[in-house]
Amino acid sequence: MGVDVDEVKEKAGDALEGAAESAWLEKLARGGLVARGLLYVVVALLATQVATGHNEVRPDKQGALQAVVRQPFGRLLVLLLAVGFAGYAAWRFVEAAVGPADRPGDDSAKMKFKRVGYFLRGGLYTFFFASAVKLFIWSNSVATSEQAEADWTRRILDWPGGTWLVEAAGLCALGAGVYIGWRGVSGKFRKRLKALEMGSAVRLWVRAVGTVGMISRMLVTFMIGVFLLAAALRHDPNQAVGIDGALKRLAERPYGPTLLVAVAVGLAAYGLYSFAEARYRRVGGH
Repeated sequence: MGVDVDEVKEKAGDALEGAAESAWLEKLARGGLVARGLLYVVVALLATQVATGHNEVRPDKQGALQAVVRQPFGRLLVLLLAVGFAGYAAWRFVEAAVGPADRPGDDSAKMKFKRVGYFLRGGLYTFFFASAVKLFIWSNSVATSEQAEADWTRRILDWPGGTWLVEAAGLCALGAGVYIGWRGVSGKFRKRLKALEMGSAVRLWVRAVGTVGMISRMLVTFMIGVFLLAAALRHDPNQAVGIDGALKRLAERPYGPTLLVAVAVGLAAYGLYSFAEARYRRVGGH
């Protein structure tokens, strides 16, 4: 007897929609938001160390995991972060498949674009999950972010049309920065928070840390985009950097340490906002 493909698709769709509204996915999402918040707070602390002359530290998410694993009970903390990252990734992949539970079946162009974004974030946190598991098992250091970015950019620049791809990545980073900054300044990030469960002081605090945090993320994303464009235009892969390299290069500029401390405060603010999201964000039907 043949398999009814349409019936299988319908059952799979129903299962995904049910998952989007399930209590277990809500718990995974909230745990993932806590893990994201902790990661940003640690990155902010590392960036502050770079601003005070400690160039040996790595102020990015990989460096944050390495900093955590060196603490008492660090391997256990990294394992808990790995669970949080897996939860965040699962949540985003479900939303990429069916859209947010408050807008099921929305096939508008805007929602399709958002679902691509959910998928990319799911992929990013899957990478963080894999990195945390690797660090939990081996607890060894890895190459610096700046060298890793240069290696990847060098490979891509050698492809046919590689320069265009690196330029496109740089422009995408600039566009992402604009979007992040716009969400922060406009306060759009608040629309999925349970405002009625907050007091007036909490609402003001959440808006403040969310706005400051997103502006800081915008600046870092802009820097990464600019360095990628420089790498493409000069055909120099060493110009390409990740968060680590961008923050260290900022520290080398006049007034750089002061600016870097300001960016670090913003990243810490985004971490605090993530904790607030873990408590007040609408997830699925909850």
